[in-house]
Amino acid sequence: MARLFGTDGVRGEANVELTPELAYRLGRAATLYFGENSETMPKILIGRDTRISGQMFEAALCAGICSAGGRAIIVGVIPTPAIAYLTKKKKANCGIVISASHNPFHDNGIKFFGGNGYKLPDSVEDELEDIVRKIEAGDDFPRSTGARMGYIDYRHNYINEYKDFILSTCKERFDGMKIVLDCSNGAAYEVMPMVLNSLGADVIVLNNAPNGRNINDNCGSTHMDRIQKAVVGLGADFGIAHDGDADRCLCVDEKGNIIDGDHILVMCAKEMIAAGTLTHNTVVTTVMANIGFHKAIKELGGRAEITKVGDRYVLENMLANGYKLGGEQSGHIIFTDYNTTGDGPVTAIQVLSAIKRSGKKASELNEMMVSYPQLLVNVAVKSKEGWEENEKIKAAIKAGEEQLGTEGRILVRPSGTEPLIRVMAEGPDQSALDRICHEIADVVVAEQGARQ
Repeated sequence: MARLFGTDGVRGEANVELTPELAYRLGRAATLYFGENSETMPKILIGRDTRISGQMFEAALCAGICSAGGRAIIVGVIPTPAIAYLTKKKKANCGIVISASHNPFHDNGIKFFGGNGYKLPDSVEDELEDIVRKIEAGDDFPRSTGARMGYIDYRHNYINEYKDFILSTCKERFDGMKIVLDCSNGAAYEVMPMVLNSLGADVIVLNNAPNGRNINDNCGSTHMDRIQKAVVGLGADFGIAHDGDADRCLCVDEKGNIIDGDHILVMCAKEMIAAGTLTHNTVVTTVMANIGFHKAIKELGGRAEITKVGDRYVLENMLANGYKLGGEQSGHIIFTDYNTTGDGPVTAIQVLSAIKRSGKKASELNEMMVSYPQLLVNVAVKSKEGWEENEKIKAAIKAGEEQLGTEGRILVRPSGTEPLIRVMAEGPDQSALDRICHEIADVVVAEQGARQ
């Protein structure tokens, strides 16, 4: 039986792979697990993004929580990092987010934060899964009755506490700055305009009219064309684009150039190195970081720690070594001084603060790092199993590496959430990257099968 939890919670197509029945069992299991040693009624916060299926899963989770004698606190539509922050602040037993992040609207997911605000370790997820399987098989667990029965509490006003938290991370004001904000019709649509307006910015908001079906639909941090054109066309100073659950952000300088996660890390590292607040002058990143990132960090007098792809691995390294800044090219940026997970709104404010304090334009800071051409090809496959040991795939990768030589690299890895194998190549010649990536992709399809 496949593991229930993936790299970021339980995810699948809503009402197909991820069902309300499963959500009920997850809510019940979480309450039983986190409330086992609690002397008071276990308290569980629930937030969600704007997907049409979100309310269905919210209701199912609440039913499971109440059946096990828990207090379900519905926060409403709110960014994922807000639940991480609020779970710890409100001393809840755990927090739950209903979201599939950057995926299309028909997908959804359920992910958990412990009472400390951090995502759950694999061992705890495995224990939750064990309870879920036992509930599915017969459910001999006790049910609360009478005065011990659980109940639901509605606290959408908690969004204001998250807003105040974001503001507390900023010492600057942005009066006179024109900023374009793309909310991706997702979880940041309410809180992020409030934050920027509070800091004095002139805000032009895109994609802040969610209807349940338009989250991430040709907008947000996975579709940057529109915000790039808007920043240039409106003569704006800066652009911010979030994904569906706002745990990440990408930015745009006044020339319309994308500021990806690598560039964000360089910009913030420069600021922190100058202030003496970057532990050991070290930034934690993943194997996907651009070669240009490593050169830029070295020129700043810093160094990089490298992890596997995934913000959880970045965070593990940061916590183990006391590092303060880490993240991914995709825009998952973690500031351990502020939050326990990637926080898109906080990231945007930190980048804006770095720009303001520098006295320079966004493009000047963006140009501190020169990105090498990088091509990523997502290969939809029938199966990801066994690809690492496939001799033909290994031979294709080796041939590509020989063509790129010392000025480039190739990285092939499976997606943690989708039936994809990702082929990435990096080097000075874009046409060579295109040829090499597709040569490897063709072999992967031939060996692993094309997904229809």
